[in-house]
Amino acid sequence: MSRIALPRPTALAGLVALSLGFAGCSLLPKPAPDPTRHYVLTGAASVVTEPTAKQGVLKVGVRSVQVAPYLDAKSMIVRRGDNEIDYRDYARWAEPLATGINRMLVARLHVSDKVARVFPQPYPFDIARDVDVSVSVLRCEGRVLPDGSAVASFLCTIEIARVADADAEGRGGEVLLREVFEAPPTPWKEGDYAALAALLSDHVARLADTIIAALPDR
Repeated sequence: MSRIALPRPTALAGLVALSLGFAGCSLLPKPAPDPTRHYVLTGAASVVTEPTAKQGVLKVGVRSVQVAPYLDAKSMIVRRGDNEIDYRDYARWAEPLATGINRMLVARLHVSDKVARVFPQPYPFDIARDVDVSVSVLRCEGRVLPDGSAVASFLCTIEIARVADADAEGRGGEVLLREVFEAPPTPWKEGDYAALAALLSDHVARLADTIIAALPDR
């Protein structure tokens, strides 16, 4: 009578381990792609690489932009009603919001025909400025209205003042403009964060144009 050869225990254990390994490879789920997207404020004059030929004479200082504490986060924000804030964790600013707004303001001032030079803080000690610009941002977000429609919403305060002791006629420290600036709410499709970043960029550009219009001639 013939005998059936059985696998040795060590060989059997190896076959079991190998089969479990293949089974594990097929059962483990594939990692999901990261849905996070990052956005920046941008515009026609958001990047300037070469000085422009112009007749401007003003030396303008731009103080560091201040933002409301709830805006000082990476996540983009959608407001519902007056008091509800929704942080969108998968839609994020690629840089601090204050940095992006400051960058756009400096760039647009730089190409104005009223302005000779622009100095963001910290200011150089060896150059006298004519005026300083201060901006404090109160809203920069999407907003869902009571009827369910959505808009891009931007609100800030502006102050433009002559630099103390910089004016030979004794007007140093004079406040030339102090006002609340609110961009016209612009329709926005909820969930389209690239469009929201573009609309808010347009609002910052309007802010910069308002500041430029209020600058003195000299």
